[in-house]
Amino acid sequence: MFLLSLLVVYLVLSAQFESFLHPLIIMLTVPLAVVGALLGLWLTGQTLNIYSQIAIIMLVGLAAKNGILIVEFTNQLRAEGLEREEALLDAASLRLRPIIMTSITTIMGAVPLVLSGGAGAETRFVIGVVVIAGVLVSTLLSLLVVPLTYHWLTARAPLPGATGQRLERELAAHAASEARAD
Repeated sequence: MFLLSLLVVYLVLSAQFESFLHPLIIMLTVPLAVVGALLGLWLTGQTLNIYSQIAIIMLVGLAAKNGILIVEFTNQLRAEGLEREEALLDAASLRLRPIIMTSITTIMGAVPLVLSGGAGAETRFVIGVVVIAGVLVSTLLSLLVVPLTYHWLTARAPLPGATGQRLERELAAHAASEARAD
């Protein structure tokens, strides 16, 4: 089930970014989140059960959002003409605040799950621990891993959509030359 969720997220991101490389950069945040989730389970003495596995699947989307924010904005800045390094630095610094804010909001939203009592408290506790630890670790580490990986892997890669734009320019030039010939 976990591998299926990873595959679905990767395919959706591939379609969105029109690239197979950029989703890989984004998906690097998932192992970081899983490490955080497992660390949280270990620190609280909990086990890997169906509830923690469901929370880890949910964590895939929560962790990927940080990478999406950085990669998408970097690509937008590069499309506007900025060099790769400058676009990456600007994107990482400008998206730091939204990433921190959404991560804090997610963590604070999971705190009641950890603090709740009553019927089903054990299951809510496990889900809360996985979400809090996973989001915390993935946020802290992805702020370093995503920009570094983007810088390393996109050194020779074209900007997503660049091939389509080049083909459109060539088709327009060809149509214009045919129109002049007539």
